[in-house]
Amino acid sequence: MKKLDRSFYEGNTLEVAKKLLGKILVHRYENKEVMGRIVEVEAYIGAIDKACHCYNNRRTERTKIMFGPPGYAYVYFIYGMYNCMNVVTGKEGEGAAVLIRALEPLKGLDEMVKNRYGKNINEIDKRKLKNLTNGPGKLCQALNITRKNYGDDLTKDRLFILDDGYKSFDIKSSKRINIDYAEEAKDFEWRFFIDKNPYISK
Repeated sequence: MKKLDRSFYEGNTLEVAKKLLGKILVHRYENKEVMGRIVEVEAYIGAIDKACHCYNNRRTERTKIMFGPPGYAYVYFIYGMYNCMNVVTGKEGEGAAVLIRALEPLKGLDEMVKNRYGKNINEIDKRKLKNLTNGPGKLCQALNITRKNYGDDLTKDRLFILDDGYKSFDIKSSKRINIDYAEEAKDFEWRFFIDKNPYISK
């Protein structure tokens, strides 16, 4: 397995989003390591996308990380409850990122269950196990990704993405989820997912 380098994240955001599918997100913290395979993502491009936090090149204290360089983590808080993790993509100065929407759990399952449900793995049913990481807020909770990870360099050793060569899947696309406010951008088919994977969010 090899860690993705900076050049991987520099490409066209829609292409990077698709290439992230099948890769492995890893978080190391407190002498623990948890990981899951990326099975669903959404692309956001500030220059043309009213659903993007930096639409119209709007730079704020929160969104400045989106303008690069690529290969950093943009973590934000939503609904007063959940953290969501994005990967900064594209050329420096562009303002673009890919939201990690769902993971297939691979390693550290016991730890993920404790983080998400406050229980041991033998105390939860199959439905809760399936729902462990099938949404952007859920996966951050399970992998203990918080706003402390905002700005993490994904080429370093705390929060990063690996390529294990997994490619045997079909990619589907659709409209993104919960962005009805975004006018014409709500119809962009910028959600990409691994077809038939049981861990996609919807």
